[in-house]
Amino acid sequence: MAKAGGGGRSGRAGGGRRPVSKGTPVRTGRGASKQKQPAKSTPKNPSGRSAPAVGRSDAAASEPRLFRLGVIPGATPGKWIDAWKQRMPQVALEVVPLVVADQRAALADLDAALVRLPIEDADLHVIRLYDELPVVVAATESHLLAVDELDASDLDGEVLLTSAEDVLDLDLPGTTASAYGDVPTTADLITTVATGAGIAVIPMSLARLHHRKDVEYRVLRGGPQSTVAFVWPRERTTEDVETFVGIIRGRTANSSR
Repeated sequence: MAKAGGGGRSGRAGGGRRPVSKGTPVRTGRGASKQKQPAKSTPKNPSGRSAPAVGRSDAAASEPRLFRLGVIPGATPGKWIDAWKQRMPQVALEVVPLVVADQRAALADLDAALVRLPIEDADLHVIRLYDELPVVVAATESHLLAVDELDASDLDGEVLLTSAEDVLDLDLPGTTASAYGDVPTTADLITTVATGAGIAVIPMSLARLHHRKDVEYRVLRGGPQSTVAFVWPRERTTEDVETFVGIIRGRTANSSR
């Protein structure tokens, strides 16, 4: 009878093989096939969808560049520019002052512009933004300033001063045209009004822009309004332009177009 613990091959005695559990792949020689490695999975974002690969367009979108925005006198794009700086820090925004008479021609060198309508051109995208009330500007001693608002009939007999930058194309039959004709600019117009030589009718934003202590203004009821619009050439509709349109329309950075 063999002694316990003798030359038996139980356990891990020398030369014995370790039992192989079921399902474990076994390599039996040099020609044995290698175990297949699991395929690499595409990284996923928190929503569970495959994360998009970063391509050339993404790299181009992050490159520093310039967005040139034309702005007519009186327009106030400050809040939109602030939003742009927060949303598009890699794209510098240059504000280019415009003269209304040259606003269409200036678009050749701009990405987009804030203009005054009308601007008739089928090659432009036009988004109307807001209408400005017309106001009567008069010297501080004028009797017209005794009321809060004026009608066209209140201006009968007044000398109507105008400038070469007029944007309202006024027709006030009861007024008298200035004997000196148009002055060159709106700033010159307000300066002339301050002397008491006559009155002027301009959009409210221009009256505010050229405010002086010796003139005041009153809203002209029923007078012609001036419409400010955002425009750009149809052939140059870029992602930057669409971003600015989204800002104007109040879309957030995560909003869909």
